[in-house]
Formats: sequence, C-alpha cells, structure tokens
Amino acid sequence: MQIKQRLTEAVVAAIEQLYGQAIPASMVQLDTTRKEFEGHLTLVVFPFLKMSRQRPEATAEQIGTYLVENLPEVVARYNVIKGFLNIVIADTCWAALLDEIRSDEQWGLKPVTDASPLVMIEYSSPNTNKPLHLGHVRNNLLGWALARVMEANGNRVVKTNIVNDRGIHICKSMLAWLKWGNGETPESTGKKGDHLIGDYYVAFDRHYRAERQALMDTYIAEGMTEEAAKERAERESPLMQEARQMLVKWEQGDAEVRSLWQTMNSWVYAGFDETYRALGVGFDKIYYESQTYLEGKAKVEEGLEKGLFYRREDGSVWADLTAEGLDEKLLLRSDGTSVYMTQDIGTAKLRYEDYPIDKMIYVVGNEQNYHFQVLSILLDKLGFRWGKDLVHFSYGMVELPNGKMKSREGTVVDADDLIAKMVADARELSRDKVNRLDDITDAEADEIARIVGMGALKYFILKVDARKNMLFNPEESIDFNGNTGPFIQYTYARIRSILRKSEQGCTADASPSLATDPSPKEKGVDTFVDAASQSTGAQSDGAASQSVGMLSAVEIALIQQLAAFGASVRKAGTDYNVSVIANYCYDLAKAFNGFYHDFPILREEDGRKRALRLSLCAAVAQVIRTGMGLLGIEVPERM
Repeated sequence: MQIKQRLTEAVVAAIEQLYGQAIPASMVQLDTTRKEFEGHLTLVVFPFLKMSRQRPEATAEQIGTYLVENLPEVVARYNVIKGFLNIVIADTCWAALLDEIRSDEQWGLKPVTDASPLVMIEYSSPNTNKPLHLGHVRNNLLGWALARVMEANGNRVVKTNIVNDRGIHICKSMLAWLKWGNGETPESTGKKGDHLIGDYYVAFDRHYRAERQALMDTYIAEGMTEEAAKERAERESPLMQEARQMLVKWEQGDAEVRSLWQTMNSWVYAGFDETYRALGVGFDKIYYESQTYLEGKAKVEEGLEKGLFYRREDGSVWADLTAEGLDEKLLLRSDGTSVYMTQDIGTAKLRYEDYPIDKMIYVVGNEQNYHFQVLSILLDKLGFRWGKDLVHFSYGMVELPNGKMKSREGTVVDADDLIAKMVADARELSRDKVNRLDDITDAEADEIARIVGMGALKYFILKVDARKNMLFNPEESIDFNGNTGPFIQYTYARIRSILRKSEQGCTADASPSLATDPSPKEKGVDTFVDAASQSTGAQSDGAASQSVGMLSAVEIALIQQLAAFGASVRKAGTDYNVSVIANYCYDLAKAFNGFYHDFPILREEDGRKRALRLSLCAAVAQVIRTGMGLLGIEVPERM
C-alpha cells in the first residue's frame, strides 16, 4: 500500500478517535512538503477545525501525535507550521516502498480485464494519393501513445484507421498515371508504392495548373476579368473534366476504373505498411471510406424517415442544428452523393456493429474541431450511445524552421525521408562513441542508431502538448543534452551499465558503454550528465548529501518521484495528454543524474547503502523503460 494511502487512512482514524467525527478519505489533503520546511508530506488541517474546535496549531499537534503513536513504521516525526502538519516519513517506509516498486514490473499501471471499458481510438486517416508526411507522423505517434496510455489506465483499447481511398483526389493520381505513367510500377521503378502514386498526384497538379493558366490567358484576352477567367478555366479544364468523369465511372462501378483503382491502392497500402513498421505503430482494424460511405447514406436516409433531418427542394438532405447553437449541416448533396460527415456516420455504424464501444476517440487535427462537434450531436441523435461523449483528440499543426508543407506542390516533409534522416543523424553523432563498445557488430551499431534516431523523433513530438502547434527541429531533437529522447535513453543505458558492473563485482561507478566516466572538459555526448546535474540544483558543498538516517534527502526525493509515476499515468489518461508521460520521464532522468553526480554507487563502502542505491538505480531504469514504452519509444541496453 502506498504511503499516501496509509497516511490518509490513519488521518481518517485520527479524526474519528480525537473528535468523534467520521470523514471521507477525499477530505484528507496531503501535498508534497515545500522545500524550505522539514518533511516529506504535508497535511492541511483547516478542514478539521470545526471538528476540533481548536486553533490550527493545536489541531495539527494532536493529529501529529496520534500519527507518531499509531503509525510509527510510517511517521518518524512531525513539525507544525500554522495550519500545516509537515510529516517526516521513516526511512524504513521509503525502503519498503522502493522494494514494492522494484517487485512490480507493472508499477503505476492499472490492470486490464474482460470487464474493462472498451475504448476505440482512430488515428492516421491517410489519403491513398500520396505518401505519409510529417503531419501524419505526429498523428500516428499521438494515436499510438494515447492507445498505450489509455490501456495503462485500465481500458481495453481497439486501434483503428480510416483510409480515405475514394474521391476526386484519388482519380487525379489515377488519371495522371494513365496519361504519363507508361506502365510504371513500384517494382519497375524501385520506388515505394505510396511515393510512386504521390508523384503522379503532383504531376496532375502541375499539368492542371499549366492548362488552367493557358485557358485563363485566352479568356482574359477575350475581355474577361481575371477572377471570372479563373472560375471558367477551372470549370472547363479538360484535364479536370476527365478526372470528374473518372470519379463518376468509379461511383457507377465501372470495371476498368475499379480494377485500376484496386491495383494502385494496393501499391499505396504496401508503402504505408512499411512506414507504419518504421514508426512502430499499427492497428487492430482498418476501415475504408469506399466501404463506409454507402452505410452513411443509408443511415442518413433512416434519420430522414424518423424526422431527424429534412430534405430541401433541390433534393439535398440537411440537419438543422440551430437549436444546439450551430447552423444547418449538409449530409447528402442534391445528386445524392455523400459528404465527409456522411462517411463518418457510416464508419461509426460499422464500428458500433463490430465492437461494443464505450468511448470513441478521434485523433484528428484542430482544423476539424467544428466537424467533430457536429458529428457528436448527429451520432447522439442517431442513437449511438457513445456519440454524445465522443472525444476529439485535437492536435495542432507541425511546422518546420523553413515554413509549412504543401502536398500538391510536392514540398511536404516525407515521413520516410524524415525517418531515414533521424536514424542517419543518430548513427553519425554516435559513430565514435559506439565504436568504443566491445565486440559490437555493424548490425548492432545500426540497431542502436535506429533506436536513438526514432527515440529522438518520437520524444520531440510527444513532449509537446498535442493541443499546441509545434516547430519540429531535427537538429534539436537528436541532441544528447536537455529535454530530448536521447538524453533519457542515455540515462537508461548508464543505469544498465552500472547494474551490469555490479553483477560482475566491479567497484568503479559506470558510464554507459559509450565512454568512460564523463569529464567536464569533454564535449559532446558525455557532458550531458554534468549539465543535467547542475540543472537539478545538485551541490558539491555537501548540502545534497545531508542524510536522514540511512537515506539522504536526494534519495528519498527520487523514491517519491518514482512513486508518483502512477499519478502521472492517471493524469495523462484523464487529460488525454501524453506529454505528461514524456516530461515525467525527463524529470526522472534529470533527477537521477543529479543523484549520480553526488553519490557513489559501486564505490560506496557501506554495503547497505550500496545495495539500496543499486535497487534505486534498477527502479529508475524500470520506470523509465515503462514510461518511454507508453510513448512507443525503445530504450537501448547500451549506447
């Protein structure tokens, strides 16, 4: 049982015995003691003054005396500052808590049972006319991490993807391939299928722009305004008309068009799968808009019959949401074709038939906030019990130091290129260091580079609150100093090196196998430990090593931080904010490096202290591995 829980129960018992009042546990407020006061946890006594009918100081003294007398294995002593009871926890209690953490590989995580709520999370949602880009990378990493966090909070989780595999944008790529492809395939070109199709999407836009401009020049020469000329050129463009005709044929089930569509989509899916594997993400179920849009139309027709929607004179179907403070929303066009909202309704119908969903979470950019506000209302009207409470995990855009990305102009930051660059940068940065590892093969060095490069990418994206826009800087993300993935991974590798040396009977404290112990004069990878120690406020004048019995204040603070991991997992799940976990891992790694800087571990002569510090090292490594795992980030045994 955790210390806070034991204290809470004891305070409840104290209030009943001292003042004859039964109180709920929620009334007991225990906070971490402020640094300027002695103590570990502070009880706020003001809520109990009406019961005690005494001054705050006297009430705190009475409760403190009760705790020392009735819970001596937990409470060593106390002090009172006005209405606050500062409690000093016994060393043996901290040691027991450390043992509890070490013995529980699932520390901080809630178990999942067959009776756990079922949460479905949709993420990725790519179009089959282009490869995945940096925006998709953020989406996929957020979706995967959120799924892990929700599972860590005791939920069953189904990870889903909805693929946008139909529409005019798909036909543009198909038509361009027919016109200029000369029968190219991924095999004949050596290109991933999604990249090959993306090239033709860009080619279509390039030819279309040229054609449109030529038409505009003609119309302007005939006396039309530029705006009118542009509108007419777009309407009469032969290339765009061909694309629209192809879409009509697809809708009608034309065998030739459908066959080409299936072939080209299969190329794209193979390419997507390769990127997903590199990102370390996956799905339990994939839905396709080509299968869901008809279901959506049927559901809208059903709502029309029930009077939930209405039909206008032109035949289009609308939902009147003015009573909900919104506007009127188009659901079916006058020609009977569906819109995105209709497709989402159809997808929801299929999902509800496939799974007994308790909560639905959509990981989609914040430009769709209004869309999901409307979807929630419509699904609730149509009888989906989770519709009213659906969650739009809304995230901001990703920008680069040199600006935004544009798909049609072929200037996006391609996901595959980004992944390759991150791994290559990690390999180059650690080349000299990795070569110092004993008996390492090229394959092992490449694997370390992959883990570090992907860890840098994932952590840099996930440490930012998803609701905010972010600037992605590859150079900053790969840094081994500061709030980065490699810093945390390096801390883990350092600890694992210490533990290996302890098993071998070594008496010298260890750096990771990257190098010898860091020296302030060294530059690069190894100097981050000293920098981290300084940033934690660790001091060399002995203040950091002031001891309370067997354990120092620094060690107790580290155990407290480990104990708080579960609370961080709960907060991340409640707030749908995976950055909470990322920043917890950073703070823990930073605190460990402060401890490592000031306290000998393998060189400690006192056997009890050495054993405890090794146990503390192992617990930190365990929690770092668990926390980073929730983010989909691997941690290497050696670096």
